[in-house]
Amino acid sequence: MASIRHEFYETDERLTISIFDKGADPAQVAVTFEPRSLSYENGKKTLQLAPLKGQIDPSKSDYTVGKVKIEIRLAKVVSGRWGAIVGDSPDPLSTATFTPSATAPVAQARQNRKNWDSITETILSSDKGASSGEDPNTGGDAAVNDFFQKLYADADDDTRRAMLKSYQESGGTTLSTNWDEVKKAKVEVKPPEGSEWKKWAA
Repeated sequence: MASIRHEFYETDERLTISIFDKGADPAQVAVTFEPRSLSYENGKKTLQLAPLKGQIDPSKSDYTVGKVKIEIRLAKVVSGRWGAIVGDSPDPLSTATFTPSATAPVAQARQNRKNWDSITETILSSDKGASSGEDPNTGGDAAVNDFFQKLYADADDDTRRAMLKSYQESGGTTLSTNWDEVKKAKVEVKPPEGSEWKKWAA
């Protein structure tokens, strides 16, 4: 049986495999999805991928047959990057369970709120020079405090993580709500124009 050339790319939610089987007849192509495996068949051409690096949801996975290649889309059960299609040992993401960490979101939320209070105070202390009379957009410390607390309280987990990570890593010079962008690398310090960033000694 001939093996087939294939490649993949992924996002946190999905892994897409391109199988290069030119001129494949959709009626002859069969793709079988299992939680930790994938099989492709087209006559004598087959491709078996197991065990998958992470767990997938077969009901949400699908494929399309094109003139040059077959595109198979695997829906990940747990969000995150695999780095490879298959893995000899189970990926930590695939074995993640929600039961033991049922209280984790609550504890994390408390920790986040505590951190955010500190961040808000830092922002307010750095903005004391502005008053309602000087800047019509300034509603006073209470208004700023309420704004940030409401923004944080209404945000989802990814947005909260983005806000905390960007603010802390940038030394308070950047506040981002885009977790997809922030999680890729450390957030750079971007001091205001004409200012110089200096790290305080611990």
